[in-house]
Amino acid sequence: MVASPGIRRIEGLIQSHPSQDGDGVHIQRIHRFDGELDPFLMLDELGSDRPDDYIGGFPPHPHRGIQTLTYIIHGGITHEDHLGHSSTIQAGDAQWMHTGRGIVHAEMPLTDSQGLHGFQLWLNLAAREKLSEARYRDVRSGEMPRLQSGKGELIALGGSWTTQAGESVAGPLDSLAGDGAVAHARLEAGGEMALVTSSETLAVYVFDGALQIAGENVAAGQLARLGEGDTLALSSREGAQCLILAGTPHGEPIVHYGPFVMNHMHEIDQALHDYRNGSFTD
Repeated sequence: MVASPGIRRIEGLIQSHPSQDGDGVHIQRIHRFDGELDPFLMLDELGSDRPDDYIGGFPPHPHRGIQTLTYIIHGGITHEDHLGHSSTIQAGDAQWMHTGRGIVHAEMPLTDSQGLHGFQLWLNLAAREKLSEARYRDVRSGEMPRLQSGKGELIALGGSWTTQAGESVAGPLDSLAGDGAVAHARLEAGGEMALVTSSETLAVYVFDGALQIAGENVAAGQLARLGEGDTLALSSREGAQCLILAGTPHGEPIVHYGPFVMNHMHEIDQALHDYRNGSFTD
């Protein structure tokens, strides 16, 4: 693709790093609680064909002040929470959780012939929503609309997406924090895709193959943060898959402690107090 003044260029590359969470689950993680990717806070990639890397799962634990979005490439995740939700998502499915004031949930991995591969995103809630009512929703693969473009396909999980040719789709998750939009893009070898987007925050996480963004290389395990412009130009010489994240920053203070994300430290102290004295989910 030929670059033009409207093409969004890479302003920074963030390398994912190995970490563990839950009961020893191995993950690749990118976290930015400094507001660099606002409203996005964290991206975890779970991917292994070794059950010992993830079989312990994520036993019951609390959250306050965020949304989570979990998306499965293969394998699956079961979910249970104190509100009575109990469900399983599998390849191509997603689950969205608005923690608001508080939710206690557990997530346990499932495998298929390829093991487990999925993602969990954390999105920050605006201050006015931090203590709102908790909500939960499953989204099945068949509910997610697709766009085809130049040996490429975009799967819209949430938000609106438009190609340079004028084709548009809107994902079923329409309540993502910070006007958030999330999509899964797949490019065949020699594939190209051009999307029109003016979202202030725009990032692309490559998880398979290698991608070129406005001609610059991004390898698997890297997240590219994009600068200003109105067109996201993707291409791949060998084929690639990525997640595309777009949103509007809240521009508010962020204070993070474990599973709690608030605006001020006294609110973190209150969350800890509420959880310890049993009033967290009242």
